[in-house]
Amino acid sequence: MNEVAGRAAQRVARMIGAAACLLSGFAALAAERPVDPLNSPGWSTIHGRYFKDQTVVFDERVKVMAPSAAENPLDVPVQIDADGLADVEQVLVVADLNPIQKILSYEPTRALPSLSFRFKVEQSTPIRAAMRTKDGVWHVGGVWLSAAGGGCTTPSHGSADPLWQTHLNEVSGRLWPKADSNTQRLRLRVVHPMDTGLASGIPAFYIDRLVISDAQGEQIARLNTYEPISENPVLSFDLKGSGPVRITGGDIQGNKIAAEIRP
Repeated sequence: MNEVAGRAAQRVARMIGAAACLLSGFAALAAERPVDPLNSPGWSTIHGRYFKDQTVVFDERVKVMAPSAAENPLDVPVQIDADGLADVEQVLVVADLNPIQKILSYEPTRALPSLSFRFKVEQSTPIRAAMRTKDGVWHVGGVWLSAAGGGCTTPSHGSADPLWQTHLNEVSGRLWPKADSNTQRLRLRVVHPMDTGLASGIPAFYIDRLVISDAQGEQIARLNTYEPISENPVLSFDLKGSGPVRITGGDIQGNKIAAEIRP
C-alpha cells in the first residue's frame, strides 16, 4: 500500500508541476501583451500578428484623430501625430476589426511622424497608430470609430468610370512651409480606384508604395499603402527642410507613379 500510495503521490506532484508550468507560461504571455485601454476584442490578434515578441507600450503622445462616427465609410479622414516622441523609425496604422486590418506603413526618414489620410471601414473598430522608436519599442495610440459599415466591400466609383484609365496614377499636389518650424507640408492626391478585392467581381487593385525624395534623389520618406486606403488617395506629410520634392511609386499591377512638386 505504501508503494502504491507513493506512486500516486508522484503522479499528482507531476500533474501539479505541469499545471504550474502551464499557468506560468500563460502569465508570461499575458505580461508581454499590455492591457488594451480601448478594450477591443481584436487586440490579441493585432498584438500577435504585428507585435509578437516585441516591446509594446500604450503612449498618450501617439495621437490618432478621427471622427467619432463615420459619415461615409468609403472615405474616413484620419490624422496621426506623435508630439514629443523622438527617433521614430517606423509607423504602422491598423484597424482591429476591418477585414483587411493593415492600412499603411510609413518610414519618416527625414520627416515628422505625422500623416493624414482617408480610409475605408467595414464596421465599428479601433484605429491604432503604432510607432517604433530607435530602441525597438512600439508606442501605440488609438481611438474607437463608430461606423455603419460596408466601406471595404463596396465597389469604388472609379472602377466603373472609364476616365480613370486615362488619368491613372496622375499626381496633383501642393508644398508650402510651416510657419512654426523648419518643416514643410506636402499634400498630394493620386488618381486611383484603390479596389480592395472584396467587392464581388472586382479584383484587388491598389497603390502599394510611394517614395518622397529631395531634388538630389535622397529619400525623405517612404509610404506603403494597402487596400483600405480610400479611392483617389489624399495624403499629407510634414517634411523636414525645404525645397522641391519628387514622388515615385507604383501599384500592384506595375503601373508607375512619378511627379515633381515645388513650393
